[in-house]
Amino acid sequence: MGKRLDGRVAVITGGGSGIGLASARRMASEGARVVIGDVDVAAGKAVAEEVGGEFVQADVTSEGEVEALFQAAVDRFGSLDVAFNNAGISPPEDDSILDTGLDAWRKVQEVNLTSVYLCCKYAIPHMRRQGRGSIINTASFVAVMGAATSQISYTASKGGVLSMSRELGVQFAREGIRVNALCPGPVNTPLLQELFAKDPERAQRRLVHVPMGRFAEPEEIAAAVAFLASDDASFITASQFLVDGGISGAYVTPL
Repeated sequence: MGKRLDGRVAVITGGGSGIGLASARRMASEGARVVIGDVDVAAGKAVAEEVGGEFVQADVTSEGEVEALFQAAVDRFGSLDVAFNNAGISPPEDDSILDTGLDAWRKVQEVNLTSVYLCCKYAIPHMRRQGRGSIINTASFVAVMGAATSQISYTASKGGVLSMSRELGVQFAREGIRVNALCPGPVNTPLLQELFAKDPERAQRRLVHVPMGRFAEPEEIAAAVAFLASDDASFITASQFLVDGGISGAYVTPL
């Protein structure tokens, strides 16, 4: 595998598991020095040790901890080249708008949307000083589609991530900073497994709409992250980068 990210410094939030873990492994394999930000100390430290990187305990809803996370990366490695703002939640209490309480709504918005705002807010100044950088924000295919099996706050939060990424990508394009919204389809991660464990019927209702007939593996999403982080994506910014097995383009799926 080529070293497209050789010497680059990448911060990954939610790097202790799922897409974040797979992306840490992939970017490290391509030469990046990886800083893992996560609330789970044991998982975050284990990933950082595995990829030869650093771990910083960070609650992405805390402005001070987010600022410290990016500053720590710069202090340790001297630059900030990639920010993969990936941390998120999808709790079972986030359901139909008729059943989702205000506390559940707010919690998901804080973790999934406000955290991306904070990460961009504190990553961009470092990148402006360098005159370059790639920000990859995890949105979702649900930001461009509607579902009758609703998770209303999750869907709304990912729509916000998509719109914010587009605007930042336009605003900072001439300063060498690319900002893209990664929009995965359903991914075989602990987050999705937990969501569907109690409701296999809901999982099947979703799976039938994926033309490829399966959920993505985290490594397939990580490949897209590494691409967007690299100079191979040098003319890609303000995009909704769909990696969804064709679900957003499907009307009728194969038998």
